[in-house]
Amino acid sequence: MLSPQTLSESDRRLVAAWAADCADRVLPLFEAEAPDDDRPRDGIARARAFSRGELSAADEIRQRFVAGRAAQSVESPAAVAAARAAAQAGGVAHMGAHALGAAAYAAKAASLAGSDAEGGDALDREVAWQLARMSPSTRVALARLPLLGTDASGPLGSGLLASGVLGDVIRRIQAEIRPA
Repeated sequence: MLSPQTLSESDRRLVAAWAADCADRVLPLFEAEAPDDDRPRDGIARARAFSRGELSAADEIRQRFVAGRAAQSVESPAAVAAARAAAQAGGVAHMGAHALGAAAYAAKAASLAGSDAEGGDALDREVAWQLARMSPSTRVALARLPLLGTDASGPLGSGLLASGVLGDVIRRIQAEIRPA
């Protein structure tokens, strides 16, 4: 039996595009430190190709760790978080819950790199953008995922995504997308 965090393949294809959009917004933070390392950019491109039906889930499952390894090639916490956002976007083909991981790491990267010169908090602005970027069908698909910490059979279990700012972002997104 599949984990409820997997989602159907059609839902994974749908949320992969949103996850790629989230990761792409912070990709410049990684590329500023490692301009010749194309692993995160490739992971985002592959997530987009998967979302369009151009790549199979089986092919992407084999590739899902490549973008994440790029986090070891940079030093700033914002660049590391940006690489992890790309890796999470690439992991959506395997399990839909990784879309929320991509959003959480992207918000963390934006927060770490952001300044308050524009007014407000960079993390709040990023989460607001992510929520506004969701199509109604993406919102419905993501609302099918179990609440963070309630199902141990995937990334939304009690591990890394459930703690700190990552957990805070995912809880916030889930609260916004759940039907009242």
